[in-house]
Amino acid sequence: MVRRVASRLSLASRKRKLRLFLDLLAPGPETTVVDVGVTDGPFGDGGSDNFFEALYPWPERITAVGHTELARFEKAFPCVRVVRSDGRDLPFVDGEFELGFSNAVVEHVAGGRDGQRRFVEELCRVAARVFVATPNRWFPVDPHSLLPLVHWLPPGARRDRLLRARGFDDVLQPLGPRELEALFPYPVRVINRGLSLIAVGPR
Repeated sequence: MVRRVASRLSLASRKRKLRLFLDLLAPGPETTVVDVGVTDGPFGDGGSDNFFEALYPWPERITAVGHTELARFEKAFPCVRVVRSDGRDLPFVDGEFELGFSNAVVEHVAGGRDGQRRFVEELCRVAARVFVATPNRWFPVDPHSLLPLVHWLPPGARRDRLLRARGFDDVLQPLGPRELEALFPYPVRVINRGLSLIAVGPR
């Protein structure tokens, strides 16, 4: 029951992010977009992964990047160009895309703050303008485990045990507004929506 409610809330939040992306960056049918951090699966069935490809008005203009096998993703989104790559080392030339998008990925990037900075800098390198969303570390409930305050614990065995007990076994290094802003190579606007932070730039 709790997971179903959380899934509905997550989908509503992601739809709001898409509306904000459309409002602030004003893409059109010819705008090229790179989405870094897709997962191997369709949209729906109680989840909201890959919502951008499912709901964006012009999916044929999207290049989707994920670091895992993406066979199911390709089947679900046949008109989207798919590239398998580490987000910290993207195989694109500078400024290849007009817009860059990444949702709920940067907090899972390995390598600490240096790895996160490399991820963001690569997105900024290949896209003229970017939209990066991540959960707010100062929100009292962790959206991955749905546990209160667990993401405020220092990284280590205790926190990892609590997260694994809720089925979460991934890198987790959440960001606050200042930490998110500091990852960018240029000034950005950081929008604080309580549960989520969204960085849009360059400002």
